[in-house]
Amino acid sequence: MAELPALALDSLPSEAASSAAGSEGHRARMRARLLGGSGEALADYELLEMLLFLALPRRDTKPIAKALLAAFGSFAAAIAAPVAALRGIEGLGDAGIAALKTVQVAATRLARAEVQDTPVLDNWDRLMAYLTIVLGREKTEQFRVLFLDNRNRLLLDEQQARGTVNHTPVYPREVMRRAIELHATALILVHNHPSGDPTPSVEDIAMTGEVKAAAALLSITLHDHIIVGNGRWFSLRREGLL
Repeated sequence: MAELPALALDSLPSEAASSAAGSEGHRARMRARLLGGSGEALADYELLEMLLFLALPRRDTKPIAKALLAAFGSFAAAIAAPVAALRGIEGLGDAGIAALKTVQVAATRLARAEVQDTPVLDNWDRLMAYLTIVLGREKTEQFRVLFLDNRNRLLLDEQQARGTVNHTPVYPREVMRRAIELHATALILVHNHPSGDPTPSVEDIAMTGEVKAAAALLSITLHDHIIVGNGRWFSLRREGLL
């Protein structure tokens, strides 16, 4: 962020100059805390404020940060909020929304990197952390497939379908077609329940059985079907439903 020249401050009325200098001092102190290793001590609104002043250097970002928390409840919920909802926050604008979404994408890629190139089944906690980031705060149902190689390493995490708040159409034939294209030898099915309750429905269990039967015909292993809620998850295999 460009520093205000001294002459520019001198040309401002004394009250405005004092406010500008105070704002810059506040930001400098926050930067020092972050770079000094005290980032974890920053409150959610301070982290949002710091992120936003990189995108909105001439704005007082504290009111915007507090408005985001009032609307969405937490830092994580704010960066995961739909763009349409973020547009309702006064003063945020496209630059601020892009900053939030950049952090969301970066967090997803960091989490994905933790599960790539290693056997997925040996890194269950990391896998759950990744899936929670990707799906835990989605407002509509999304069905994804993790395609794995013969060492159970992740080839691709791909969204297969997106539905409504409580239903996503799934077509086993399409899942198998994609598995063949990728030379996958194993699968993990994943979808979310926007209600936050990951308990499988009768339809979820039936669909899992259909995909398992289709995969078996092609000698492809279905390892699991994971349902993600808000901070919770359910494994059909662990519960004896697969």
